[in-house]
Amino acid sequence: MVLLLLAVTRVLAAIPIPGVNVGALRQFFSQNQLFGILDIFSGGGLSNFSIAMLGVGPYITASIIMQLLGIIVPSLGELQKEGEQGRAKVNQYTRYLTVPLALLQGFGTISLFTRGAAGNAQILGSLHLTDWAVILVSITAGSMILMWIGELITEYGIGNGLSLIIFAGIVARVPSFLSQTALTFNPQMLPTVIGFVLISAVVILAVVVMTEATRNIPVSYAKRVRGNKLFGGVDTHLPIRLNTAGVIPIIFAISILLFPGVIANFLVNAKTHAIANFAKQITELFQNQTFYGVAYFILVIAFTYFYTAVIFNPEDIAENVQKQGGFIPGLRPGRNTAEFLYRVLNRITLAGAIFLGLIAVLPFLMQLVTKTQALTIGGTSLLIVVAVVIETVKQIESQLVMRDYEGF
Repeated sequence: MVLLLLAVTRVLAAIPIPGVNVGALRQFFSQNQLFGILDIFSGGGLSNFSIAMLGVGPYITASIIMQLLGIIVPSLGELQKEGEQGRAKVNQYTRYLTVPLALLQGFGTISLFTRGAAGNAQILGSLHLTDWAVILVSITAGSMILMWIGELITEYGIGNGLSLIIFAGIVARVPSFLSQTALTFNPQMLPTVIGFVLISAVVILAVVVMTEATRNIPVSYAKRVRGNKLFGGVDTHLPIRLNTAGVIPIIFAISILLFPGVIANFLVNAKTHAIANFAKQITELFQNQTFYGVAYFILVIAFTYFYTAVIFNPEDIAENVQKQGGFIPGLRPGRNTAEFLYRVLNRITLAGAIFLGLIAVLPFLMQLVTKTQALTIGGTSLLIVVAVVIETVKQIESQLVMRDYEGF
């Protein structure tokens, strides 16, 4: 069932929008690293200019917005804490928000290509109002279908549906990559290919280690008497993941980096000379590999700290531990425990943030080393693939253990 649903997503990613200049589209994606990374989250739909070109991006964006609103809006925050019923309502609001976000993202993406800002040749020609309506409805419908398929996989399958959709899009590129490498291979490339394989293995190992790495905080629970029974007296630990934020900071950083360039592309042909010159300078700046590589690295680190602070609140953790009669040895429950968790979180997040930053800019670093775009390692792709495989294997093993099997 899961394989059939994933096959449907690949079919959607292969249905193109009419009137696309395929040659200009391929040239653009071969020269633009940021859009190439953004194409990862669409499962290859963006590079095909398909009806699923936005992928699950609008739904992911809506989920992030709802998480942030849960902090800002008290009523929404309380709703998120009301168990299964509250989460169901929040998920429904997220689906509603996905529709306008898909329309806005679709309009912005199509506008970028129709104005010729994507390259010397226009990928799409001039569009009439009817064309706009058909394309936007098709793109929005494609995103909503992918969202629905992702939720079906999560509900009835094994693993997270959205992650598996992105995973399928990445894995689907492997055969074309291998065939392209085989067709262009010559004996002089052998050292480069061997180096590529070795570095890929090292990166995969590093991703596995960093994804699974946790800092275990010891927690002790005092003995309590309830009726004639004695509870507590257990020593356990509180695991804090080294990479708590996952791949979300990379998505944030890509969105921020794309925004100035897209706006500048719209203003390049402005009638005001000063605005047009400024927009041209911004466009040239964001076309500089070194500049947006450094900016990308810094933004990933900043957003790692930001998103970790959003999803992991040491004060709430300390309060919950205290309510359950637990304490960290050597620390008073409450404020002292929260301050200790803050210090630990900030220190381990630094290592996780630097790792995520290096993973994000790995294609740029490999391009500088190999002097070619043919053999570059997509660090973000590896991060997603490894994380999804680990999560799926764990869920399969938990299902086996739950059914009295020994697991793997």
